[in-house]
Amino acid sequence: MTATDTDTDTAPASSAAPTKTDPILLAVISNRLDSIVREMENTLLRTGRSGVLNMARDFSCAITTGENELLSSAEGLPCHIFGAHLMTEAMTELQPDLAEGDAFLHNDPYRGNSHAADHTILIPVFFEGEHMFTTLAKAHQADIGNSEPSTYMPFAKDVYQEGALIFPCVRIQQDYRDVDDIIRMCRARIRVPEQWYGDYLAMVGAARVAEARLKELCERYGRDTLKAFIRDWMDYSEDRMAQAIEKLPGGRTVGTGRHDPIPGVLPDGIEITVKLDVDTAERRITVDLRDNIDCIPAGVNESEACTVSNVMAGIFNSLETGIPANSGSFRRIELLLRENCIVGKPRFPHSTSVATTNVGDRLTVTTQKAVADAWAGFGAAEGATGLGPGFSVVSGTDRRTGGEPYVNQVFLGSQGGPAHPEIDGWVTYGLAVAAGLMFRDSIELSELKYPFRVEELRIRTDSEGAGRRRGAPGATVAFGPKWDPMEAAYVTDCVSFPPRGTQGGLPAARNVAFARDAGGAEREIDSLGAITLQAGERIGQHSTGGGGYGHPFEREPERVLDDVRMGFVSIDRAREVYGVALTGDRPSASLSIDDAGTALLRAGER
Repeated sequence: MTATDTDTDTAPASSAAPTKTDPILLAVISNRLDSIVREMENTLLRTGRSGVLNMARDFSCAITTGENELLSSAEGLPCHIFGAHLMTEAMTELQPDLAEGDAFLHNDPYRGNSHAADHTILIPVFFEGEHMFTTLAKAHQADIGNSEPSTYMPFAKDVYQEGALIFPCVRIQQDYRDVDDIIRMCRARIRVPEQWYGDYLAMVGAARVAEARLKELCERYGRDTLKAFIRDWMDYSEDRMAQAIEKLPGGRTVGTGRHDPIPGVLPDGIEITVKLDVDTAERRITVDLRDNIDCIPAGVNESEACTVSNVMAGIFNSLETGIPANSGSFRRIELLLRENCIVGKPRFPHSTSVATTNVGDRLTVTTQKAVADAWAGFGAAEGATGLGPGFSVVSGTDRRTGGEPYVNQVFLGSQGGPAHPEIDGWVTYGLAVAAGLMFRDSIELSELKYPFRVEELRIRTDSEGAGRRRGAPGATVAFGPKWDPMEAAYVTDCVSFPPRGTQGGLPAARNVAFARDAGGAEREIDSLGAITLQAGERIGQHSTGGGGYGHPFEREPERVLDDVRMGFVSIDRAREVYGVALTGDRPSASLSIDDAGTALLRAGER
């Protein structure tokens, strides 16, 4: 799927040959694999100890083949999973003596993982002595031993300043028993060792559940049937992708995007260039990322896994739905990457601390907008990117537990998703790399679990990107400590360059990171950084929305009326931006469309 300047792609030219596996059996086994992954995910959600797992669902699970092909990912986050094959390749390369009962801890971003904060458990699954599958459980950690109590270090000059413990696919279980040396290392360097250990047990449990279910599957169908299924499922997936590509007009499109400035490093922001060549005759897409800047002395460089995952997410967002996300469909996509590129293959020791968000988000939205700009009816506008104060990593001590430290990333905010050709943006989208699959924290449970109080969470009216299909609005959130000082670290984007629309659609409102003093006075704060809050103070975010698709005057008046009633759009904005006149002076059920006034507004010059 990926290639360097000199690599060539060796995928087969066509995958249209009929399958040897009965189509009904093909569907049954593929759905069974997805159900196994969902059981893994449910295990992690129900047993994870940190709020990152048991409230926000910042984790992903997957199954790969023994040949290191992504087979099933169910509802895994794109930034976690589309590069899963790179992790298992590292396992088979570094651990040639794989055995029953092994489990490996992997978080090395230079060997196929996303970033150091994503601890991953890999378990090879054997049947009749053959390595048939690998199960992966990846969970974002609240603390990983960084030099600061945050898993996002945007100003880390290199991995040493970042400070994370790096485990290059080390054996953490042998014969189904923990390797205590590795456990002790984590306990000694992680600020919340019991929380980490609880999450570790949840990851191992999820991966072991899948191991047991896959062995049952092997017993039921046999090795030969499953090998035939894997071959035919990959070929079927490739053909589905080929058919989707064939529907594109074809040709070349070049997309450019820009991440917000990195103070002291890149004051004008980070330009992202994505070149796509769509060959409808060969039914292939080539994505060239080599024309981007080198890695920089900051933590926003992409790992190879995140580069692959986030570009693939942008492509999947641009095509018809229903294409299986596995190594079969990936065969039709060739990625051209280079070493030491900010969106390529990082050169050690450049930091990739923030690789799963920010620049990674920009890769996804730039890819999908490049398709949309070139070909109406495909692609998507830009959605929200980055993690502002509403998604802070918070830390401090909790007097309710005798002054024990706490570290957790909250997901209290809500950022808007992009508009697609016929679909409005998703309100609970969050950020591009998560694709709306993460959960927003429960306010009530957060306030019980951690010593802070949420002051407000509400939709931010008029923050959407207007269009025939509108982007989703953002939200306003504010929270702060109940008693003792609390530090909040965050990495905002879309402050200088908010999400853009496409095909005549408008951009969303920009992100605003803010702090409030005890008296309620609000001030805008730096987009990247950390602040310490005292009791009564609040940190918050007026979140960005998603960009619009198509001209706002083409939006059906009835949809605009619904948006006003829901508080997404104001009456004034409905008139001035969408050209829809309404009778009434406040959002309520009594509002109605003034047809004559709307016709006059829309008859004017756009």
